[in-house]
Amino acid sequence: TGQVGVASIGFDAFQETPIVELVRGITKHHYLVTDVNQLARIMKEAIHIATTGRPGPVLVDIPRSVQVAQCVPNFDAEMELPGYIAEVQSPKEPAINAVIDALKKAHRPVIYAGGGVVSSDAAAELLKFAEKTQIPVATTMMGLSIFPREHKLSLGMLGMHGAAYANHAVHECDLLLAFGVRFDDRVTGKPTEFAKHAAIVHVDIDPSEINKVKRADIPIIADVKTVLCALNKKLKSYQPEDSKQWHDRCEHWKKEMPLYYDKESKYIVPQYAIEELWRQTKDEDAIVVTGVGQHQMWATQFYQFSRPRTWISSAGLGTMGFGLPAAMGAKVACPEKQVIDIDGDGSFLMNIQEMATCFCEKIPVKVMVLNNQHLGMVMQWEDRFFGRNRANTYLGPVEHPETFGKGTGIGPEVRYPNFVQIAKGFKWDALLVEKKEDLPAAIKAMLAAEGPFLLDITVPYQEHVLPMIPAGTTVEEMIYR
Repeated sequence: TGQVGVASIGFDAFQETPIVELVRGITKHHYLVTDVNQLARIMKEAIHIATTGRPGPVLVDIPRSVQVAQCVPNFDAEMELPGYIAEVQSPKEPAINAVIDALKKAHRPVIYAGGGVVSSDAAAELLKFAEKTQIPVATTMMGLSIFPREHKLSLGMLGMHGAAYANHAVHECDLLLAFGVRFDDRVTGKPTEFAKHAAIVHVDIDPSEINKVKRADIPIIADVKTVLCALNKKLKSYQPEDSKQWHDRCEHWKKEMPLYYDKESKYIVPQYAIEELWRQTKDEDAIVVTGVGQHQMWATQFYQFSRPRTWISSAGLGTMGFGLPAAMGAKVACPEKQVIDIDGDGSFLMNIQEMATCFCEKIPVKVMVLNNQHLGMVMQWEDRFFGRNRANTYLGPVEHPETFGKGTGIGPEVRYPNFVQIAKGFKWDALLVEKKEDLPAAIKAMLAAEGPFLLDITVPYQEHVLPMIPAGTTVEEMIYR
């Protein structure tokens, strides 16, 4: 960030903001640079802190006087981090042995894996461990891409909008192997009831996460990759006990409570749109990004991820507007890959100005807007818990709120906002699709486009993301339909 000149700090100068103080609680570390000669060392330290241990953001605040100052930088300056320990602990052998013993005693084990597996590049080790032990795998939203969704051991995502069968499996398991997760509230619901029958193994690189929400019977503070490698080494001659009864139980839940949508609907329901995108990109190493809202949750349910680091979404803060700039970053980092932002109309509007950046910098991202003319997730809560009272969640034209998304052929003169016109104003290619039969060809055209492309898909606003475990409750209160 930029800051007023050093001499002006503390005097409420024009545009002065004590940003270091504001972000103290939400950064891993922060600096206010007051001497240009220290800048090279500080940047080296900032990158080191951000990328070692548990990754996290580091803010460097640079006053204007430092920005315009000159120096001969010392790029070889030693870092000064006496209080920062970046070395990752190796798992202790007694802890690894304790996990092996717990595996031998368990009859209904479940792996609960999250973003830590992504950060440590441990997807291959997780797959090897799961197949060796024949343990079903449920993932968090941040861990979606670490385990092939079509694998027979996959339970998909658990939590508030996770698969019912994943939540039931965790609820009834007797051993929960928590790898690189933080037991966040969107997963646990009511913490005292979450996996209450299970012994818990919790592996995390950050000691502050251990016992924060759930007490761990076997806590291991280490990089999850080193732990999985150690476990796999110990399991070379391991033969799992007959797990057929547990697998049959999980399969029963899958058949009884599948992820569902009306496939016979004559309208383009958002679940179908995402499934069709998956069908057309599943053989590619495509990267899928989302904004925040209903579309995000539908993406977690109906895009079948099979490769690590092909999924990017805002989880902890649920930041609307995340999709487009995140897709731009992914495309710049991986120009050879197809990058698609699945977005909602409300979320996309939050950072729509970045369409100009895509044109100017030649960043050919693809944006698929599931347009229901509402802030969909807030509307869903209004419908479910607040008597359908609307509080500024309808985003469309007042003339046609009751017909939008019902295939009535609303003309471009009353579409509001008109995303196709907006996109073309930013020199993007764009297409509107309202009829179900036109969707496959429209997605194909989007993916084939050489430059940035926006596909505006009209979807019915009446759709809700289900299943749903209301906040602070348990799997017993899950809403299915």
